[in-house]
Amino acid sequence: MLLLLSRLGMRAGEVAALTLDDIDWRGGEIVVRGKGNRDERLPLPDDVGAAIVAYLRRGRPATASSRTVFVRVKAPHQPLSTSGLSMIVEHAAKRAGLGLVHAHRLRHTAATAMLRSGTPLVEVGLVLRQRRALTTAMYAKVDRAALQVLARPWPGSDGGRS
Repeated sequence: MLLLLSRLGMRAGEVAALTLDDIDWRGGEIVVRGKGNRDERLPLPDDVGAAIVAYLRRGRPATASSRTVFVRVKAPHQPLSTSGLSMIVEHAAKRAGLGLVHAHRLRHTAATAMLRSGTPLVEVGLVLRQRRALTTAMYAKVDRAALQVLARPWPGSDGGRS
């Protein structure tokens, strides 16, 4: 769940709604059922696919009859709700010493990581499945250290080279 949120920038509701039929193992893709009843295909990174396989083999209750990938651990083994998934993220963040982190924050993390690795903003928007570049720009936190290398000295200053 955490990798789908943080690597693919999926929304909590999209992860909660993910079904076994949405994963194309041979093609290495995942179908994301997003806002506005839009279905989008995204590449499934190897590490994310491996984590899903590990969950299906060792974490998912064997008695679960739902085609939904993520189900409640405690009986009844119903599909995990968006709020249930959000609670899991919050608890995991607290255990990791990160304080209060909501699932949507991991969407920002995905955008920032893509930008830092050199992915153009337009492509980040495609992965996040956003219609407007302005919306994507709000998700993408600015990396000040990276920008500082590009910044020119303030006019009239010697750039700190006295």
